[in-house]
Amino acid sequence: MGLTEHFAMMPASSVSGFYFSHPLADYFAVGRIGEDQLKDYAARAARDEDELRRVLAPVL
Repeated sequence: MGLTEHFAMMPASSVSGFYFSHPLADYFAVGRIGEDQLKDYAARAARDEDELRRVLAPVL
């Protein structure tokens, strides 16, 4: 991986970041998406619920 003269990462698919932690911090995972949340998201995004079920299957 390298940086261009404009500080873009090469190759373009490169990913980097800074990760900070603190011993007193609380870390948590986001839980499963409920059926009500799926319906609400589908309505707000104007997307088909069945399509979203397929896309979001790992978190349903």
